[in-house]
Amino acid sequence: MSIYEKLSNIQQELIVPKNQRNDFGGYNFRSAEDILTALKPHLKEQKVTIFFSDSVIEKGNRIYVETTLNFVDIENGEKIETKAAAREDEEKKKYDGSQLTGSSSSYARKYALNGLFAIDDVKDSDFTNTGENNKASEKSAKNPKRDGQIKFIKQHQKEYQSYITECLSKAGKETIEELDDKQIDYLKNNIAKKLGSRNKEGVA
Repeated sequence: MSIYEKLSNIQQELIVPKNQRNDFGGYNFRSAEDILTALKPHLKEQKVTIFFSDSVIEKGNRIYVETTLNFVDIENGEKIETKAAAREDEEKKKYDGSQLTGSSSSYARKYALNGLFAIDDVKDSDFTNTGENNKASEKSAKNPKRDGQIKFIKQHQKEYQSYITECLSKAGKETIEELDDKQIDYLKNNIAKKLGSRNKEGVA
């Protein structure tokens, strides 16, 4: 059996459910770790193995982590190689360099796995599509409850800037006002919970 036949077998049999949940974004997704966990039995069955190698490259003053995924036939040494890259996010100033690079490496590896094993992850980015979310924001622009929630969030923005920035990043938004009603509600409630926990600790 050729390496391409083995790869085809894995592509047809591999199933990786989206068991991870982004509560703020409101969507399910699969991680690189999920794919690798589901993949290992198939690798053993087909007598193949995979390994990654990462490199950091610069394009247009931006830093990318490029990963090379090697798919190797243990029986005859045949190899298929594919590459994928992910950009380090310069906006995540609260993260140190190793965290940024590690996160980019994980994304790049996921993209490489998706490409080689024909895993469709298009729906993972549905939440970043602007159509429906922008309409929702427009409809709720004059919503008193929403205005009050935004005011509450901004009152505590300095204290919880890192968390708010993380939520905006997950939603693919730049400002609090761009979030839809459900996201605003989620963010406001979580900040309230954080405040409540902190106050209880202070009393104790």
